[in-house]
Amino acid sequence: MGPAPAGKQLRGATGGPEVMEPALEGKGKEGKEASSRKRTLAEPPAKGLLQPMKLSRAELYKEPTNEELNRLRETEILFHSSLLRLQVEELLKEVRLSEKKKDRIDAFLREVNQRVMRVPSVPETKLTDQSWLPAGVRVPLHQLPYAVKGCFRFLPPAQVVVVGSYLLGTCIRPNVNVDVALTMPREILQDKDGLNQRYFRKRALYLAHLAHHLAQDPLFGSVRFSYTNGCHLKPSLLLRPCGKDERLVTVRLHPCPPPDFFRPCRLLPTKNNVRSVWYRGQSPAGDGSPEPPTPHYNTWVLQDIALESHLQLLSTMLGSAQGLKDGVALLKVWLRQRELDKGQGGLTGFLVSMLVVFLVSTRKIHTTMSGYQVLRSVLQFLATTDLTVNGISLCLSSDPSLPALADFHQAFSVVFLDSSGCLNLCADVTASTYHQVQHEARLSMMLLDSKADDGFQLLLMTPKPMIRAFDHVLHLRPLSRLQAACHRLKLWPELQDNGGDYVSAALGPLTTLLEQGLGTRLHLLAHSRPPVPEWDISQDPPKHKDSGTLTLGLLLRPEGLTSILELGPEADQPEAAEFRQFWGSRSELRRFQDGAIREAVVWEAASMSQKRLIPHQVVTHLLALHADIPETCVHYVGGPLDALIQGLKEASGTKGRMVMFQGGELVMVPNVEAILEDFAVLGEGLVQTVEARSERWTV
Repeated sequence: MGPAPAGKQLRGATGGPEVMEPALEGKGKEGKEASSRKRTLAEPPAKGLLQPMKLSRAELYKEPTNEELNRLRETEILFHSSLLRLQVEELLKEVRLSEKKKDRIDAFLREVNQRVMRVPSVPETKLTDQSWLPAGVRVPLHQLPYAVKGCFRFLPPAQVVVVGSYLLGTCIRPNVNVDVALTMPREILQDKDGLNQRYFRKRALYLAHLAHHLAQDPLFGSVRFSYTNGCHLKPSLLLRPCGKDERLVTVRLHPCPPPDFFRPCRLLPTKNNVRSVWYRGQSPAGDGSPEPPTPHYNTWVLQDIALESHLQLLSTMLGSAQGLKDGVALLKVWLRQRELDKGQGGLTGFLVSMLVVFLVSTRKIHTTMSGYQVLRSVLQFLATTDLTVNGISLCLSSDPSLPALADFHQAFSVVFLDSSGCLNLCADVTASTYHQVQHEARLSMMLLDSKADDGFQLLLMTPKPMIRAFDHVLHLRPLSRLQAACHRLKLWPELQDNGGDYVSAALGPLTTLLEQGLGTRLHLLAHSRPPVPEWDISQDPPKHKDSGTLTLGLLLRPEGLTSILELGPEADQPEAAEFRQFWGSRSELRRFQDGAIREAVVWEAASMSQKRLIPHQVVTHLLALHADIPETCVHYVGGPLDALIQGLKEASGTKGRMVMFQGGELVMVPNVEAILEDFAVLGEGLVQTVEARSERWTV
């Protein structure tokens, strides 16, 4: 037989899985059975490894319980497969906070509360007299114009309350943020603090004094400023623990007024609280015309007033319903993977939580639903409901003094009112962002209904930044050019409402301009503003031009994309003047084969690849004409496959050439027909491939 292989010798020497019993004396039946029996050596189980559960025969074949039958039935109806259910449950386990981390966070919050209450007071001074501030801290607000009436003094907060997702149990990893509301005492505020940014100046000074004293405490490893949801009038103070717990949690301090200090009737979307004489140094039109309303400014004040009431509403609806909390967590993951919750105007986790509350109140979601059912219900609502046309409200009051939904639609692009009937929760959400959310919700519902094997991976695990979601992407930089665009478009009321934020003021008119110019070529236009990075307390707050790049994404329609003609009205129509004004020098009169004389715009495009880039010409022309943004500031990314197609054309090989007589000699010349045939085959293959994998590419 020869020696055993080395591997078998090693396993035998080290204690293989089987060892023969030594031969027993005697020829009895028991001795023979013992001598021929093999036994397995018992080894202690390795630590950290799951061991198989030993069940008796009765336990293996017992009938399923009612709970198990209901779970199987629910899995078959709702999840389409057991795998999807397991994936969702494992995802929720990964994003939830563990009890150990919650205990450590709670201990840190108690320490924060004690230190905030021990910050010393400051005697009363004028708002413009800020000499009492130490040299190592700066006011986290652009004070323009600087002159403003009012007085300020610092007193410890009247109340410190944890608000937001952490207290509700809907906070998700990896970035754990805990929002803490600091109610400023009434002695700090005055009756007319709602006018001309006085409240926001006091709020910023309150944070600056807190930051100076908390930065000296060894409990905190980092004390920095940041903007609340990108709003430059509402900074917040970020506190992180020191040592190994530095990445455990970020506590965000939000000063707010007493709940009943400001009268809501003065903060309706039709009211003005930023006077033109103070902000611009002149009246709105110089002829005594009424002041323009400041709906966004009023909303930012109302948001601080409603912090505690929103917390109470969410606690009532989500408090004991674990399925609703799981649904909110899944929705947050869905938004984060698509970058729909980033920057100013994003659809935040707070907004989707309030949307779940609305659907519960309208009985479209039940408190006994699972997290997956809540996710599907919210996505279905978003896919089929256009809040830019028909707003929704949580207010049940029939008070005739409250404004109607139509009044909010005149002031805001997206309307979703809270329970007070005065605050639009989606005031900062633009129409473009909401339409992008609708588009993604439709694609997600199609994916869930298709029962694809990789549906969970594409829905909740695959990042989908703008460069993946859109056909063409353009970047506008530097952002300082948008200041000139505001002057060209005469957006003085918008600048006054947004406190000088020319990026926010110009964003809506620019997207409307491009949507009108691209017309039927465009399926969806969306924008992305990166969040403003946090900054040290010893630095000045970032300027508007320092907030990165404004990115616009274009999702195009195949129909009409390659048309080089923009057909306008006939020359004798009144709309012809508007067409010429919109297109400028590009518009010209042309006679067509049917004898009609029309205004028209013709774009230069010789090849098919150039025709696919006609949107580039449209965008650069309109931005330069109407917004004073030159072509050098528009960085356009489109047609990435054109180089690949051109390479295939050049490598057409022998089939793309033929032999012909020229001047009595045989020469090789391109065979145009064969090349066109190759392109036809290539085009059909690309179309079939895209159609077969369209869901995987677009979700």
